[in-house]
Amino acid sequence: MAAAPHPLDPLTPEEITSARELLAASGLVTEATRFAYLGLLDPPKSAPQQGDRRLRVLLLDISGGPSCDAKVSLTESRVVAHRLIDAATEGQLPVLDAEFAIVEEVLAKDPRWLAALAARGLDVDSVRVAPLSAGVYDAEYPQERGRRILRGLAFVQEHAKDHAWAHPVDGLVAYVDVLNRSVDQVIDVGPVPVPAESGNFDDPAVTGPPRTTLKPIEITQPQGPSFTLDGNVLTWENWSLRIGFDAREGLILHQLAFAGRPVIHRASIAEMVVPYADPSPVRSWQNYFDTGEYLIGRYANALQLGCDCLGDITYLDAVIADETGTPQTLANAVCLHEEDYGILWKHTDLWAGSVETRRQRRMVLSFFTTVGNYDYGFYWYLYLDGTIGFEAKATGVVFTSAHPGGDYPYATELAPGLGAPYHQHLFSARLDMAVDGPVNRVEEIETVRVPMGPDNLRGNAFALKRTPLTRESEAQRMADAGVDRVWHISNPGSLNRLGRPVAYALHPEGKPALLADPESSVAARAAFATKHLWVTAYDPAERYPAGDFVNQHPGGAGLPAYAAADRDLDGQDLVVWHTFGLTHAPRPEDWPIMPVDTTGFTLKPVGFFDRNPTLDVPPSTSAHSACATTGTDTGGCHV
Repeated sequence: MAAAPHPLDPLTPEEITSARELLAASGLVTEATRFAYLGLLDPPKSAPQQGDRRLRVLLLDISGGPSCDAKVSLTESRVVAHRLIDAATEGQLPVLDAEFAIVEEVLAKDPRWLAALAARGLDVDSVRVAPLSAGVYDAEYPQERGRRILRGLAFVQEHAKDHAWAHPVDGLVAYVDVLNRSVDQVIDVGPVPVPAESGNFDDPAVTGPPRTTLKPIEITQPQGPSFTLDGNVLTWENWSLRIGFDAREGLILHQLAFAGRPVIHRASIAEMVVPYADPSPVRSWQNYFDTGEYLIGRYANALQLGCDCLGDITYLDAVIADETGTPQTLANAVCLHEEDYGILWKHTDLWAGSVETRRQRRMVLSFFTTVGNYDYGFYWYLYLDGTIGFEAKATGVVFTSAHPGGDYPYATELAPGLGAPYHQHLFSARLDMAVDGPVNRVEEIETVRVPMGPDNLRGNAFALKRTPLTRESEAQRMADAGVDRVWHISNPGSLNRLGRPVAYALHPEGKPALLADPESSVAARAAFATKHLWVTAYDPAERYPAGDFVNQHPGGAGLPAYAAADRDLDGQDLVVWHTFGLTHAPRPEDWPIMPVDTTGFTLKPVGFFDRNPTLDVPPSTSAHSACATTGTDTGGCHV
C-alpha cells in the first residue's frame, strides 16, 4: 500500500479530482461553478505529521449566485465546512482567466466604446483591452458594491506579433460588469494621439543585429549538486525544508531548519500591490494586488535551462486546479540550484603566517510568474553561514500611457509621446517564525549616538538601543537606515554559550512604503504596505496581509484587523510580516523591455551559533582554483 502523504506534500492531480468530486457530491458544484482558488491548509503545529489533509476551495457562481468558501478533508473524504460569502462587505473572489476575454468581447459590442474608438480613427479589431482589477471607490460608484467589475484600458495591436503596450489609447476607460456582461460606464475625456513607437523588442529592426562579443560561460558540477531531494524535502549542507507551491502565493518554504534547529515554520510572499501615481481621470484608480486579485502562482512560467536557470538544475512541477476544478500541471515551475557567491571568509595573518580563503555558496529556490505586462521572479536564498535571503526581480514591460509632454509630474516620457506612470511594487513576506522553537519575541535594535560626558570624554562612543515589541499595537514599525534599524527575533528560552537568547535579525532595505495618501482607497485596502514591519500572534486563519478576499474589498481587512486584538507578543508563537519593494520612476532605458530591478530582505543569525558556523567549509577544490593544488590563496581565489 502506498504511504499516506505528509500533510505538507504537494497536491496531486488525483487529490484535486477527489476534492472536486466531494464538492459536487455535496451539491456545491454546478455547471455555473468556477474554482477561483484551491489550495492546501496547513496541518496543526502541534501534530504536523498526523494532521488532516485539508483543502480550502473558493467557488464562484458565474450565474450570479453567492460565492462559497469551502473546506474539504481528503483524509476523511468529506466537505467539512462551507459558507456563503457576502461580496458587498467581504469582497469578491479572485479574477478568473475566463473574465479576461469577457471584457474585450463585451466592449466590442458597446456603442459608446465603438464611438470612442471611431473618434480616434481606430478599428475595434485592432484594439486589445487590458482587464484590470477595479479597486473600490464607493463614494463615486456605489452601484459597483457587490458586483464583479473590471476596468478596461485599450492598446492598439498593429499585427498578431505586435506588443500592444507600445500603443496606449489614452483618455479612455470602460467599466465592465463581467457577470452580467454589461458596460457600466465609458469615460472618454477626448482623443489623444496614439504613440507610434514600436515595442517589439524581438524585432531585428528595433534591436539591430545581435552582438557577437559575448563568450560562453559554462557552469558545471561534474559530481552533481550538493543537495538532495526526497519528494518535496530538500536537504542542502546544514539546511533542510519542505518545498510547497500554492496557486495564490506561489513558492512556499515549510519547516526551514539549520542543523536540525528550526528557524522558520512557514515562509511565503503572501501579497503584493502595485499602486500607480498618475491622477488622470482614466488611470487614478489603478492599483493591482497581483497575489490576492490575480493569484501569482497560477501564472508560473515553465522555466528553461540556460535561459531562466544556469548550471546543474533540478526542476519541480506544480499541480494546481484550473477554473473547472480540473488538475493542471505547471511544468518546471520551480528551479533549484546552487550558486557560487564569492568570498565567504578570508584572512592573511602576518604574525601566524597563515593565508586562508573560503568561498560562499548559496542554495537558490525560485519561480517566475507573468501577470499582464510585468514578469516577477521570486528567489529564496540559503547561505552556508545560516543567512536567509529573499529577492524579487521585476522585469517585463512597464504599463504605458500617452505622455502629455513637458514636465508632466506623474510619468516619464519613454519615447516620443509614450509615457509610463510612476508606481510602486510592494511585497509582503509572511514569516511564521520558529527560532529554535515556537516561543519567540521581537526587539527593535538601532544605533544611538552617546553624548560627550564623563563616560565618553572624547565623544567617540555609540551604542545599541533595544526596544521590545511586546504587543501588536507596538509592533507596527518603519525602517530607518539612518539609525541602522533592524529587528531581532529571539527565543528567550534558548540561550547560547554566552547566556544570551539565540536570534535572527531581519535586515530591511528600508525603501519607501506606500506613498498614496493615508485617506486614499488603496491605503485602506493595502494597509499592510503602510508599515515595513508588523508582528502578530500566530493564528492559522490569518494567512494574508490584505485579507482573504482582496478583489473589490473596501479595506481594513488583513493586518489591521489581525492587530486590532492587540495580543501579547512577548514569548509567544509569532508571525513577522515584512513590507519591502520598489518605487519605480521608469527610465527610457526601461523601454521597450525593462532590465531586471531587484528588491528584498535578509535574515541573519545573531547569536544563533556560538561561533562562525562555516569553520568546517573546506578550501575550493575546483580544477581552476589555485587553492585546490596549494591549499593556500595565491591570488586566484578571491573573486
